[in-house]
Amino acid sequence: MKKLLWAGAAALAMTSWMAGAARAEETVASAEGTVEEIVVLGRGEARQVQTVSAEELQLEVAGASPLKMVEKLPNVNFQAADPFGSYEWATRISIRSFNQSQLGFTLDEAPLGDMSYAAHNGLHISRAIASENVAAVELAQGAGALDTASANNLGGTLKYVSHDPQAEFGGLVALTGGSDSTFRGFARLETGELATGFRGYASYSYGTADKWKGVGEQRQQQINVKGVQPLGEGSLTGWVNWSKRRENDYQDLSLAMIDRLGWSWDNISGDWALAVRLAEIANNRGDTGVTPALPSAGTTYPAPFLTVDDAYFNAAGLRDDVVGAITLAMPVGENFEYRATLYGHDNEGQGLWYTPYVPSPNYGVAGATANDAPISIRTTEYDLKRYGFVGSGTLRLGAHVINAGVWYENNEFNQARRYYGLNRAAPQRDPLAMQSGAFRTDWEYDFSTTTWKFHVQDTWTVTDQLTVNFGFASLSVENEGRTVFARTPAAEKNGVIEAKENFLPQAGVRYELSADSELFAAYSRNMRAFASSGTEGPFSTTRAGFDAIRDDLKPEISDTFEAGWRFRASSLQGVLAVYHVKFKDRLFAVPVGSGIQGNPAALSNVGGVTATGFEAAGSWAFADNWSLFGSYAYNDSTYDDDTFDGNGVLVARTSGKTTVNTPEHLAKAELGYDDGAFFGRLSVSYLSKRYFTYENDQSVPSQTLAELAVGYRFAGSPWLEGLEAQLNVTNLFDKEYVSTLGSNGFPLRGDSQTLLVGAPRQVFATLRKSF
Repeated sequence: MKKLLWAGAAALAMTSWMAGAARAEETVASAEGTVEEIVVLGRGEARQVQTVSAEELQLEVAGASPLKMVEKLPNVNFQAADPFGSYEWATRISIRSFNQSQLGFTLDEAPLGDMSYAAHNGLHISRAIASENVAAVELAQGAGALDTASANNLGGTLKYVSHDPQAEFGGLVALTGGSDSTFRGFARLETGELATGFRGYASYSYGTADKWKGVGEQRQQQINVKGVQPLGEGSLTGWVNWSKRRENDYQDLSLAMIDRLGWSWDNISGDWALAVRLAEIANNRGDTGVTPALPSAGTTYPAPFLTVDDAYFNAAGLRDDVVGAITLAMPVGENFEYRATLYGHDNEGQGLWYTPYVPSPNYGVAGATANDAPISIRTTEYDLKRYGFVGSGTLRLGAHVINAGVWYENNEFNQARRYYGLNRAAPQRDPLAMQSGAFRTDWEYDFSTTTWKFHVQDTWTVTDQLTVNFGFASLSVENEGRTVFARTPAAEKNGVIEAKENFLPQAGVRYELSADSELFAAYSRNMRAFASSGTEGPFSTTRAGFDAIRDDLKPEISDTFEAGWRFRASSLQGVLAVYHVKFKDRLFAVPVGSGIQGNPAALSNVGGVTATGFEAAGSWAFADNWSLFGSYAYNDSTYDDDTFDGNGVLVARTSGKTTVNTPEHLAKAELGYDDGAFFGRLSVSYLSKRYFTYENDQSVPSQTLAELAVGYRFAGSPWLEGLEAQLNVTNLFDKEYVSTLGSNGFPLRGDSQTLLVGAPRQVFATLRKSF
């Protein structure tokens, strides 16, 4: 409690000067439209909410992940191994100690799932929409709105809104180049308003960059199309977004590997002969269990290698997506309106790893010249098809606004583990191409997930100053697994498990002290559904393990309490908030016990988490053309219980330990300048120490990073109007730091190969022309 009081006092003192590159200008209506603040700190909400506009993302490197829009907001921990934040294996966001799989994400009301790498229930926002087409994002740190289409949001939610087609014919063209052979092109054409009132746009983007270390590239193509047709007082909106992403992986590291091999250590994708040699040595040593071995290769790894896992030849992630939705919004009379959204999503993907643990099929066969390498490509393959409906109605009855709605989704997910042969002389397969012609399949599963969510809420304006709201949601998610093929009976996945809560309440109160000052408080309960996947969730165990847990496993539940004060003056706006979260029935994979054949790892409910903290954010336009933004968060998040296995045997002493990947202190500050022509922003962020083991015996140190963006808007002739030049420098002071934790999960104790380091200083230049 003393720490919390100290943190609150410190943040109160900092609020007036730690503010952000977004100027807190008043909303100005004009004939041309409306210019809004870059960051709006939730005015009128009973929850801790902030909204960030597209101008924020425009100051980032072109093609940056839309997640970077919120990284400066309080209690947001965003990490990535590349300067764009788009390399999905390493990109992570956590809020108030809840990790990415425990948050909710939507785009124009369509759910994006938990944005997990395994892609079992959605897709990453960086594939769902080109960053230039993002208009805004709303972040709720603790309690997402009841109508959010998410079955994961134990913690916060991020609701993205796409760019609305303009009324005038025009467009945007942008070109970016920079470090590591980066090139990105973007073009958007706007139809303007046609005779029927229809307006729409289509855009295309292509981006490619070499990895900043090692050999490989990361590239993506996107096509986004959106149209709006007015229908009387209502509208019909439709959009379709296509994405094709290919990315070579960076090597996962441990602290010992960073110390021994250096910050720039990576996979050995440029040296096939060395990769073959390392695999042969590992076979001779018995490290891989592969036979026959090749004695002539010896048993000693060449320096600086100590194990075959120090570096692999290659790895990659491939994702093809099409996602879209149609929304009808229509008023009925003066007091009722409804919204109905139909959406669909199709995904095909593969995760590739050049594994030395399974050789190609002709390895060791005398005279073989094809598929004879001691290495093969292991894939995890994904085929996802989901569709759904999100609908709601809002009725105004005097001082009451009643909103009720439903969300339904059907998700069909196929997942498989396969292996593909390689030639010893040279690898004949392209790691950035979808593989075919497998020589072995370990397993293939079909998963069906059916989601139903109902909600109802009443917002009551008690007086001109006092508003209260109360409602609840009912959520039911049924997961069914079916085995298509399994090499062993133990690998079969058949059965049904359900997560269901009929009453998930949410309540809030807002009291307006004045036109520029308000108090708020809120409570919410949320549930996280189980994952339908062979690599995570209850189906990731053996058949016997699943049978043992299916009737007793409980979904994770969180209870969030938060309260705060928002204020604004002519040049200053801010928010101060406190929160308390109780998280129960935490899921963790532990051995089920000797009664299960093979003693498999399976999910168990292992206790709870308590998080208490303080958040502050503020922006200050302290002089003409100058602004400050700052945020600070203090988070005390600990496990409530020790961790036991299915037989009640102690597995880890976690009681009182800090939750993994949770910094105690997060602070961000930005200095901005914009005189209409010249503009710029200097950003600094600080994170305190983070643990990556449950017993807190391993951690990464604090980090302080800076970024710089400067630019100029040209004017004076028709050709120069709308032309901008921008320079971005990431990791301005070229710091060496560990970014992502838990890429391969979080161990109970001890060092582990589950870390990725951040990119060094990178420089990019962008030219934009709007017309």
